[in-house]
Amino acid sequence: MKPVIGITTHLSDNEYGQPRIVLQKAYADAVIQAGGVPVLIPSLIADDGWDVLYARLDGILLSGGGDVALDHFAGDAHPRISDVEPQRDSLELKLARAVADDGKPFLGICRGCQVVNVALGGTLYTHLPDQFPNALDHSYPGNMRHVLVHQVKIEEGTRFADVLGEPIVRVNSHHHQGLKDIAPALRVAGYAPDGVVEAVELPDHPFGLAVQWHPEWLTDQEPTRNLFRKFVEAAEGRTS
Repeated sequence: MKPVIGITTHLSDNEYGQPRIVLQKAYADAVIQAGGVPVLIPSLIADDGWDVLYARLDGILLSGGGDVALDHFAGDAHPRISDVEPQRDSLELKLARAVADDGKPFLGICRGCQVVNVALGGTLYTHLPDQFPNALDHSYPGNMRHVLVHQVKIEEGTRFADVLGEPIVRVNSHHHQGLKDIAPALRVAGYAPDGVVEAVELPDHPFGLAVQWHPEWLTDQEPTRNLFRKFVEAAEGRTS
């Protein structure tokens, strides 16, 4: 039986001001390509029903999006903090703690990586250009999602090294925030050339990985296909 992968979403109004539950298609495409069945998780169930859906999912993909509210970590206020969704924060922090505790496979992407770090006790740079000395430009426009803008060096001996199969990968980049203090439970698995943390993992977890780049747009690359395939395989193991 194919594993069911829950993917978090965000809220947005359409051109008529009508609210929508939104997810970029690339996330679902990547899960389907890897052999999973994607299911969208609306943040509307943050306070009532999230655990009912969670129990029926074999894996969780924490997707990209807006910034995590400062209410949840010790960070510096900055005018560039934007697109904060309290319900989404509430839901995703609950999901991140749940998957860490019970061993359900998860993959965090961009914001999802930051959510995992915050959920487990870490902090964030709230605007890298102003807070991380000599930072590269990590925030490229939306039409550059297929463009490889910098390398990520994968640490030897990590789960990421096994999953990706290469010591250095080239990635896209669409984030203005980044991981600052790494949560005690996490291990750093990859760095950008400027020293910004680009990948973290939860040791001794069946599959607990998170990245700052957007691999859902890079499934033409073998390391990326490996990432989603291993994620779905780990989730499939929950169904057997």
